[in-house]
Amino acid sequence: MPEHPADPVVLDGVSVTVPRRAAPVLSDIDLRLRAGEHLLLLGPSGSGKSTVLHCLTGVVPHTVAARLDGEVTVAGTRTTDAAVVELSRHVAVVAQDPAAAVCLPTVDQELALPLENRATDPAEIGPRLDSALAAVGAVHLRERVTGELSGGEAQRVALAAALVTDPDVLLLDEPTSMLDPAGVADVRRALGAAWTRPGTTVVLVEHRLDELAGDGGAGALPGRAVVLDEGGRVLADGATGQILREHAGALLRAGCWLPLDAELRALSGGDGGLASPAAQDLLRQLAQAPDGGVPADPPVGDVVLRTRGLAVSRHPPLRRRRRAPGPAGPPPPLAGIDLELRAGEVVALLGRNGVGKTSLLLTLAGLLAPAAGSVEGERAGMVFQNAEHQFVAHTVAEEVAHGLTGAVDEVDEVVRRQLRAHRLEHLAAQSPFRLSGGEKRRLSLAAMLAHERPCLLADEPTLGLDRRDTIATTTALRAAADGGRAVVVSSHDLRTVVTVADRVVVLGDGGVVADGPTVPVLGDAEVRRRGGLTLPPLVAWLLEEVGEPAAVRRALLALDAAVGAPSPRTEAVR
Repeated sequence: MPEHPADPVVLDGVSVTVPRRAAPVLSDIDLRLRAGEHLLLLGPSGSGKSTVLHCLTGVVPHTVAARLDGEVTVAGTRTTDAAVVELSRHVAVVAQDPAAAVCLPTVDQELALPLENRATDPAEIGPRLDSALAAVGAVHLRERVTGELSGGEAQRVALAAALVTDPDVLLLDEPTSMLDPAGVADVRRALGAAWTRPGTTVVLVEHRLDELAGDGGAGALPGRAVVLDEGGRVLADGATGQILREHAGALLRAGCWLPLDAELRALSGGDGGLASPAAQDLLRQLAQAPDGGVPADPPVGDVVLRTRGLAVSRHPPLRRRRRAPGPAGPPPPLAGIDLELRAGEVVALLGRNGVGKTSLLLTLAGLLAPAAGSVEGERAGMVFQNAEHQFVAHTVAEEVAHGLTGAVDEVDEVVRRQLRAHRLEHLAAQSPFRLSGGEKRRLSLAAMLAHERPCLLADEPTLGLDRRDTIATTTALRAAADGGRAVVVSSHDLRTVVTVADRVVVLGDGGVVADGPTVPVLGDAEVRRRGGLTLPPLVAWLLEEVGEPAAVRRALLALDAAVGAPSPRTEAVR
């Protein structure tokens, strides 16, 4: 390719291969971005999207043990010739976990640090802080303690900290995936403002395009899109609207999430999203299909885990010691929790960021001691929100086998079954820590399902997953419940919740706001207000127009059937 030093991002014939993995993660990628250009990077889990970002930061090849073929140039510098710290002068990253990005005690200190690291004139630091915060609508957060920020506020601060140095290249790695609707709206507005800043080239990786785009639809997304296939090759490159029109069917079958209007257009042929008569006819037809296989009243069994008057703490209890009298610590985020979790039932915990969902799950799992009350029943298994927190073995196969007892051939069969069910067979010899984010999450679930626990707890199990792996995960959780386990998941994804959960427990106001069957509870506007919940447009339409719980779930399951290998239901949808 000819030299264009003015282009801040150039990938020329780039392939990346990691140890103990035969196929390249990326294959012969050619990509050029102009100054100020905004790119949406699409593709199923494991297609190499995060690897592209790692190439641009220099993490590949300087930090990650991987072979880089071809040439990556950022701001006129070949990444092989510069250390990661040197490249960071040109590249800023906003990661999906706000807590991992914000580390100093106060917001002004957080934003001042990158400027101080660049020996910025102290007289310039204050005005640049104000400018960056203003760009993301967060001037009011300047003096706040970072530990007290909500998820959306923390992500705004992380974005401001990335912009404060006026980077040549801004990389956004699923910046909304861990946030509740209010947090997503915060970040959407912040990104909209940040994208108007001249000169900064933006690369966005995001699965859940509907949440990010909001009411603006595909028009609110970056103007250019590049699609990677499962082999890490460029499948399509062009204007985002054109890509979504011309390749929507292929993207659905590859397992990608699409904006709702693009999904409905691909399946019904009608433009206009939910306002399209063709789309409405399709949804009503799917909801009324006689072979949906959704029982009106799923059977439930005995109570396997029970809480009585439970209060949860955010931290493990301190070792008992004498201390001077003083004010008591902050009240627990949740108290007075009475729950009965039954075999055969999938229960979803819902609520705002910070309401205490993770703390409650950790308490149910016995990993946090109750602040008050009790948890009764056998020890539950838990899938962590951060998959790496539960990895203990050197290879994927060993991770699944860890803790299993019995004859060697029996253990091997369990491992093979879990690897096959979660599309991990080709990664059996790979280190768990070298997997993609989606692969790590699939492994964490596979390892826990290998054990016969009466209750399974999963903290945001579909976080960062593409559409296909989201469906595979919910199918596995549904199968675990149908096999006699109690399953409890926390989630912000209400479309997935309505698809899989028999019952929801909405948390807010320091306790349980509502506990009951999924569709009736989510149909209550007051419950949604108190729980900080916002229905996705598709779910809101189905609840309004279809109403009957089994029919709503039938429609959502039929839409899911359009993803992956053809089936009788898939053909009917098409």
